[in-house]
Amino acid sequence: MRIEGQKIAVLMESDFYEPEILYYQRRFAEEGGEVHFLTRLWGNDRIVFRGHEYRMPFEVDESFEDMGEYDLKEYGAVIVPSGIVADRLRYTDQVDKLPPAALFLRRAFADPAIVKGIICHGMWLAAPIPSVIRGRRAVVHNNLLGDLRNMGGVYIDEDVVVDDDLVTARTGNHCHLFARTIIDQLALRAPRNA
Repeated sequence: MRIEGQKIAVLMESDFYEPEILYYQRRFAEEGGEVHFLTRLWGNDRIVFRGHEYRMPFEVDESFEDMGEYDLKEYGAVIVPSGIVADRLRYTDQVDKLPPAALFLRRAFADPAIVKGIICHGMWLAAPIPSVIRGRRAVVHNNLLGDLRNMGGVYIDEDVVVDDDLVTARTGNHCHLFARTIIDQLALRAPRNA
């Protein structure tokens, strides 16, 4: 088990891509990782989201909203999945402030020990905080090429791209390559027993 005991945060909202989310749920656990699905709970104890393709229900009861610095540091990776999750998470009812999910992502980017994984349309969540992408090598869904370039990112035409603590992937159908790369990155960063 290459990532034994490491925590992985996967951000969630409705219109997620079911095969991708189910893959993460099993694949990271298979390597000893502990997967946590986090969202904005809007004052609720839990929310049931629906998938994009099959309308599959998925209940989430953990929030990133009030997560303190030490709580965030417990995570080895933060993943922004494909589908419309990022677009829904970047909603804010206070237009003069950053969306809570974008603030959370910016905090994750401030810690180079945390692997940031962004796949497909997940890059939408970084749009309000372009400085975290500026100058970084990345791949996105073809529909987001303009978004990536407007953020100052450097497009690389590969299925998965690693730029230090940032792992990006082209589409949700590349989730198996993406997850393997994140596992590899977490294993490289794991403290070695003396």
